[in-house]
Amino acid sequence: MSTLFTGTAPPLPATRGLILIVEDEPEIVEIVRAYLARDGFRTATAANGHEGLRQHLAHNPDLVILDVAMPELDGWEVLTELRRRGDTPVIMLTAHDQDIDKLTGLRIGADDYVVKPFNPSEVVARVRAVLRRTQANRASADKARILECGPLRIDLDLHQAHAVIDGVALALPLTLTEFRLAAYLARTPQRVVARSELLTACLPEGDTLERTVDSHISKLRRKLEDARIVGMPFSIRGVGYRMAAE
Repeated sequence: MSTLFTGTAPPLPATRGLILIVEDEPEIVEIVRAYLARDGFRTATAANGHEGLRQHLAHNPDLVILDVAMPELDGWEVLTELRRRGDTPVIMLTAHDQDIDKLTGLRIGADDYVVKPFNPSEVVARVRAVLRRTQANRASADKARILECGPLRIDLDLHQAHAVIDGVALALPLTLTEFRLAAYLARTPQRVVARSELLTACLPEGDTLERTVDSHISKLRRKLEDARIVGMPFSIRGVGYRMAAE
């Protein structure tokens, strides 16, 4: 591993964001902290999985650098909980250079993977790259907060749906479940979505029958037809639904 940075140049102002380092080896923590500080990042640290989760709640970091082999909770368990909480970017640190470990991390939701021993400058470069990518994805997601499919317009922030006919917007009186179904289908209007997927993604807990989806879709379609939007959602016999007819 590279030695701790000892150059004379002062660190950049800490303006790039907060990085949480969850690692039980103090030497590694100090090296990574020093290189991140030199690049303008603030840092918080935790020496085990439980403390890492507490620090994540306390600081809401911009990114987590997460060791795999740690006491109390290992990195896989911590990553699973972080993904349950949200989409904070995570870079895994591990001594295992095995494809199965990389696949496990990526499957659970890691954004990148660095194998020990590593060059600390590479870790900083990975941090910058992951932050650039995730911030770009969030910017794209923000632009997609309004969904449009033909005359149907859905505002996800205001939780409102309108039929726009001849330039006039008519509010649609959708229930919560109907709104969820309309929004889910409108995100990818050409994709056929199975009833089982709609059941999991849109219906309240406790609804377990796929035919319940058909009932809600029928009511949604009737409200759209009342607003002069005909043929949406479109039924694919024996499979599911898509928002666009073709």
